[in-house]
Amino acid sequence: MGEKLLPLAAMEKLLKQGGAERVSDKAKTALKNALEEIAYDIAVKSIKLAEHAGRKTVKPEDIKLAVKE
Repeated sequence: MGEKLLPLAAMEKLLKQGGAERVSDKAKTALKNALEEIAYDIAVKSIKLAEHAGRKTVKPEDIKLAVKE
């Protein structure tokens, strides 16, 4: 999972919306890595749920169930 999936500018925006006045580059990178890891785990669980339901298509309900697990 070495690809650049989420832009650092979006991480800064999220942190500032959360109340941060200033954000270091290392903080942006740390948030990016954490979110990408969580998103990957949700994606894998969602795929398994869709396959279990006999589908090849991942649907919103698969994502919602994967987040709840």
